[in-house]
Amino acid sequence: MQTVLLTGFEPFDHDLINPSWEAARQLDGVQLGGEVHIVARRLPCAFATAGECLAQLIAELRPVMVIATGLGPGRSDISIERVAINVNDARIPDNLGEQPIDTAVVDGGPAAYFSTLPIKAMVKAVREAGIAASVSQTAGTFVCNQVFYLLQHALAGTAIRSGFIHVPLSKPEHVATSVQSWMAAQTLVEGLRVAVQAAWDTQVDIAQTGGQVS
Repeated sequence: MQTVLLTGFEPFDHDLINPSWEAARQLDGVQLGGEVHIVARRLPCAFATAGECLAQLIAELRPVMVIATGLGPGRSDISIERVAINVNDARIPDNLGEQPIDTAVVDGGPAAYFSTLPIKAMVKAVREAGIAASVSQTAGTFVCNQVFYLLQHALAGTAIRSGFIHVPLSKPEHVATSVQSWMAAQTLVEGLRVAVQAAWDTQVDIAQTGGQVS
């Protein structure tokens, strides 16, 4: 049986849940076809330990594809990330109280890594399922970006495709009624499932606009 590793994060910033893990864990064991299934695991929201935990999971599970997910507060759709940058610049402390500012994820590493997932095809599939999705040009500078960068750094030059997805807040489980940017929890789960399935099914990405005008 081949494994697609899907990760989410533990809660952070005083939240009780993290929608990235709540969605990912519901997909644990889902078959993607043939002898391929999803294995979901939770990462700590801490600069010092998240990358090490991810590396251990990759060594243990030997996945054929890896997709990490994280919460993007303020986002309203399934955001398929294009690029991870070699910068930690934390707006808030992580769960261990650390708040690195303007440090490198990997000293001497490349300025950035691109996702090796078919990001345009993934967005198209999620939209065709009636769920909001877009290509994102920034994964931020918190632990999400760090994990994304370390993931791409670890798998650079291998045949294992990998990347990152940001998910919005979920409702009604997670947010107050005053919060505008959210997605129903089960819609989020289905959108993530469709995105992972499209990532597995698509070997060559499609040519479709996903850019932004600044």
